[in-house]
Amino acid sequence: MKNRLTSVLLTSAAFITGAVVLAQPGYAASSGVPLIADGIGGVVTGPKGPEAGVWVIAETLDTPTRFIKIVVTDDQGRFLLPELPVAKFKVWVRGYGLVDSPAVDGVPGKNVNLTAVAAPNAKAAAEYYPANYWLTLIQPPAASEFPGTGPKGNGIAPTMTTQQHWLVHITEGCMLCHQLGDKTTRELADNSPEGWAERIRRARGDGDAAVGNLGHSYANDMQNNMTRFGTQRGLKMFSDWTQRIQRGDIPAESPPRPTGIERNAVLSVWDWANGRQIHDEISTDRRKPTLNANGLVYGASSGTGTIQWLDPVKHETGEIPIPGDGTAHDVYAYPHNPMMDQKGRVWLTDSSRGRQVNASAAKGVTVDSPLGERAAYCTDATINKFAKYYPMPGKNTSANFLYDPSTKKIERIPACYGTHHLAFGYDKDDTLYFSGGRDVYGWISTKIYDETHDAGKAQGWCPTVIDTNGDGKITPDRKQWNEIEKPGDPKKDTRFPAGSYGIDTHPTDGSVWFARTGLPSSIVRFDPGSNPPETCKTELYEPPKRPDGTYVAFDTRGIGIDTTGLAHATFGSGKVATFDRSKCKVMRGPTATGQHCPEGWTFHDIPGPKIAGTDITSDWYYLNWVDTYDTLGLGANVPLMIGSNSDSLIAMLPKTNQVVHFRVPYPLGSFYSRGMDGRIDDPKTGWKGRGIWASQGKFPTWHQEGGDEGRGPMMVKFQVRPDPLAH
Repeated sequence: MKNRLTSVLLTSAAFITGAVVLAQPGYAASSGVPLIADGIGGVVTGPKGPEAGVWVIAETLDTPTRFIKIVVTDDQGRFLLPELPVAKFKVWVRGYGLVDSPAVDGVPGKNVNLTAVAAPNAKAAAEYYPANYWLTLIQPPAASEFPGTGPKGNGIAPTMTTQQHWLVHITEGCMLCHQLGDKTTRELADNSPEGWAERIRRARGDGDAAVGNLGHSYANDMQNNMTRFGTQRGLKMFSDWTQRIQRGDIPAESPPRPTGIERNAVLSVWDWANGRQIHDEISTDRRKPTLNANGLVYGASSGTGTIQWLDPVKHETGEIPIPGDGTAHDVYAYPHNPMMDQKGRVWLTDSSRGRQVNASAAKGVTVDSPLGERAAYCTDATINKFAKYYPMPGKNTSANFLYDPSTKKIERIPACYGTHHLAFGYDKDDTLYFSGGRDVYGWISTKIYDETHDAGKAQGWCPTVIDTNGDGKITPDRKQWNEIEKPGDPKKDTRFPAGSYGIDTHPTDGSVWFARTGLPSSIVRFDPGSNPPETCKTELYEPPKRPDGTYVAFDTRGIGIDTTGLAHATFGSGKVATFDRSKCKVMRGPTATGQHCPEGWTFHDIPGPKIAGTDITSDWYYLNWVDTYDTLGLGANVPLMIGSNSDSLIAMLPKTNQVVHFRVPYPLGSFYSRGMDGRIDDPKTGWKGRGIWASQGKFPTWHQEGGDEGRGPMMVKFQVRPDPLAH
């Protein structure tokens, strides 16, 4: 689908036929739609009368970067687009059961009526469905075909022991980088298995705007992931899926139009990052969401070694190149996850050194490793107590960036442990904790770092060890630990490989929580205690198993802790879970290895379509977060999730457990997001002074509506007003 703005510039026919009528004096009063200086309102009418629950979209190129405002019509088909900049807009209607209406000219301060256009057939209507509805048509192997028996058997890799493993790999192996079911992935020129094999071999060349020099590395990843299915069996599944779509198959279900509180959403959307891929963004200190009010929003451009920024007030964008050793720009720098501290500085994790080697290897080029050994304080017990307790030898693969907007300078701070995502604690040292380490959880005391500028003195880490002997502490001698994969001595504590992804900190008790992906998924509570590393303890909790050995839920990436201490996790199998540790009857001892607290879990289904022949959602949920400070306007402690395959921000209302979807309907495929945060710009202005920020995070940015003609990643601000006409 071409870029919407370029396809709707000619609208004179609509005016000639009367399909669109500009408001006359008194119109606003008769319809009940306010006439406001910075807004455009009106009524949407379809063949059967007022169109309720459809989107009205206003788009302009008059601002320094493209700007879009989106609202939903009420029961009477009324709409109001508020807080528009002074600019000329193209305004049109998009909705389920419709095709896009002709666009009309609009300016703030003048209302318009719009005429919706019914889809001529079901196939035309389905073109506007989110990707997850099209993914329902894929047909994975039946549960009875597992475990796989290899190339000489059923073609399924023997490592795929259950259908749950296969389904996890669809998400973690394919949807990790992009949607599955969007127009680009469901419509191929050659839908044969050979065509699919060629498709995943293709790579963007070095210097690409979105993925930098990593195109060949990503192509290698796709081929390796197909191998994990069993190459031919995997290619056959994808080929069959797209061939049936080419023959005319469409989703059996149609998505519902927004209802209730979903119609109160106001979306502000900006082009930003100049085509760069953005992993995720940050707008404020999550612990104090009034920080950086109306300020720049920052994003990590993982493939191009830059930090991107958006000024939402001036509608301007820009980038900050990350310097290398003696160079103004390190193109292999890999900023991943940004977080803002109490001073307004931006911290980002970095795995650039490993990326440089992997990118070269993917192109068949052998290079000398630029990694180098870790610093002495990572291994020398005489200078670091953490190295004495658990030394961390190896290559210098991980670090962190620190960007200070006041000085415009970027520092690179090496780490003794893996870094991936990060979260600030609520302690006096403003400790910054990291996920991503396989064997340990690490942190930096930002207070000590600011005082000493010494990375060795500021950082610490602890191995992940469970108190399985039940004595209330961890044995300091690491030679006395069991390993969780092997039968252990009940008189010993047990170490397990962490493999963490999502992370959040408890607001009162000092604990840090992590999410572990894959199958089985789990959540981990880490308590550094009063004198780490000696006081560190870890607890591991898995979703319960069913009698047949499968899991009630699986495939989680995110974790969020609310102010009451409840942990919230979203599972790619289609459930949102709340974990209440206070309900656990067992927290330590020989059985405390994952399946020991089923009573702590509460699961809720996330509404949406399922993959054919399964009870598993065709959506996928990346990082989730708890809106503890009511930055969205739905109340405090609301768990929020990203519908990566459904263009949606999903909220679960804690009092009723109702799940609501706030969809981004335009550009289609533009809201594959990874993280989010909420900012309060002005607490005195109600809904207008607060909102949730999230950016498109897919690697192939050209997959969104508009393709290569599109302008790249989109930044979306979500707001919820009291009603669809509030302003």
